[in-house]
Amino acid sequence: MDEIVRQAMAKWPNVPHCYGWLALDRRGQWRMRDEQAQAEGSAGDPIRHAALIAFIARNYASDDEGRWYFQNGPQRVYVSLAYAPFVVRLTWDASANDGRGAPVLIDQLGKAFVPQICLLDEDGNVAFAGNAQGEENTSLALLHDHDIDLLTQVSNLPQAYEIAQTSDDTAEAKGAVRLHWRNGDALPFMTVHAGTLPQTYGFERDPRASRAD
Repeated sequence: MDEIVRQAMAKWPNVPHCYGWLALDRRGQWRMRDEQAQAEGSAGDPIRHAALIAFIARNYASDDEGRWYFQNGPQRVYVSLAYAPFVVRLTWDASANDGRGAPVLIDQLGKAFVPQICLLDEDGNVAFAGNAQGEENTSLALLHDHDIDLLTQVSNLPQAYEIAQTSDDTAEAKGAVRLHWRNGDALPFMTVHAGTLPQTYGFERDPRASRAD
C-alpha cells in the first residue's frame, strides 16, 4: 500500500466505504460502474488510464470477510468480482528449467501467481488456486479466456478433464487426477461448480456493507 494512502487513512479514519462503483471483469480489467451502470446491471466502463490502473494495483487488498477493495486514499472502495479476486495471463517460458520450459502466470496486478491446483468449472472456465504475491492465504485466479488454447498446447487439459469425468466418485480418486505440463511437472486437477468457489476460497463476488461498517 502506498505511504500517502496510509497517511490519508490515519488522517481521515471515518470516511464511509464505497460499494458498487468498481468492478473486476473476467479479463482482468477494472471497470467504473456509475449509477446508471449499477441500475442497469451493466459491466461499466473499462479504466484505461495507466497511472490509475497502477494505483489500484498497488492498493488492492481484502478484509477479514473476504471482501476485496481498492484503498483510494482514506476511502475503501469495494470491488465487485465477475469471477475471482485475480485474473491471470499464461505464457510459456521456453528457457526455464534448463530448456524444459515452465508455465508463467501473471495476475492483473502485474505480479507472479504460483498455482497449487487447476480447476475447471461447468462452463469451461479454467481457474487456479494458489499463492498471489504478497498474500498469505490461498487465492483464486481465473485464467483469461484468450489463454485457454495455449493451456491446451502446454498441458494435458483435455485428457485431465476426461479422467476427472470418468474417475470413481470418491475423494481419493478425484484427488489423484493431475494436470501435466509439457515439461513433466504436474498440478492437482479438479472439476468444480463456479458457485461454490467463493465459499471454498473465502471471498465475496458482490461485497455488501456489514454491520461492522
